[in-house]
Amino acid sequence: MIRSATLTLQPSLATFADHSRLRLFSGSANIPLSQEVARYLGIDLGPMVRKRFADGELYIQIQESIRGCDVYLIQPSCYPVNDHLMELLIMIDACRRASARQITAVIPYYGYARADRKTAGRESITAKLVANLITQAGASRILAMDLHSDQIQGYFDIPLDHVYASPVVLDYLVSKQLSDIVVVSPDVGGVARARAFAKKLNDAPLAIIDKRRQAHNVAEVMNLIGDVEGKTAVLVDDMIDTAGTICEGARLLRKEGARQVYACATHAVFSPPAVERLSTGVFEEVIITNTIPIPEDKRFKQLTILSVANLLGETIWRIHEDSSVSSMFR
Repeated sequence: MIRSATLTLQPSLATFADHSRLRLFSGSANIPLSQEVARYLGIDLGPMVRKRFADGELYIQIQESIRGCDVYLIQPSCYPVNDHLMELLIMIDACRRASARQITAVIPYYGYARADRKTAGRESITAKLVANLITQAGASRILAMDLHSDQIQGYFDIPLDHVYASPVVLDYLVSKQLSDIVVVSPDVGGVARARAFAKKLNDAPLAIIDKRRQAHNVAEVMNLIGDVEGKTAVLVDDMIDTAGTICEGARLLRKEGARQVYACATHAVFSPPAVERLSTGVFEEVIITNTIPIPEDKRFKQLTILSVANLLGETIWRIHEDSSVSSMFR
């Protein structure tokens, strides 16, 4: 059974809103999430024609006047990544040519983010390339959630609001009343994320898994730094792709004496064979959010899907009203 939860923000700034200049449109990548955001804001998704020509080219037309409006385009660049990214670029260009006052690309999941630096000769830094494409297409501002690395914010020459799904996940974990929690980072690169997560769980202790990556999507766990014996281990990461890293980490935690193991991630990429690995019983629960849509064939009994729609909706309204976004996370 799939359990879902949402973050309740009270009072909602959007409840008493004047939406006369606010327009919200959705790409095809995650329409259910966009509909939830629209409901939170108390508006309808804008009408749009989306077609594909016989050769695969995309055609998009905005079907209402957006002249002088603040437009928000919701489109994660999830699978198929190239199609959804191109769709976002075309949506931005259509809105720019329709004389929108400001265009904000709302990207719950930012694809191509893992290539954020050169680790070998003659590589592309695709995180920067995608930032350039979105900027040149005509976006005025970016709203992104849980970027793979914080440095990606600096790749944009336009304002970027970086929000986190951690309040939603933390609210859910607190409601479970787990005892003897230790927060675990699945690699050294995620230590800052895990430390911030642990601090909000009443300064829970921190453990780190040391690993060496042999190739892309292939990881070998080496050893554990920290004590998890007899404790509830909560593995925290930004995404689960093939689930190799997080499952190897869970097995190491079991070997080191962890009583229970939970996995928490914002983005459920779930490339094969992720579902098979995650559903073997190595986790008590796998907690993810709906930044990426999860089809029925990728769901399993240990999976919990939390909605970030309220969080995104509140952020959109605060941007629209020139209010503080960072105060939401204090």
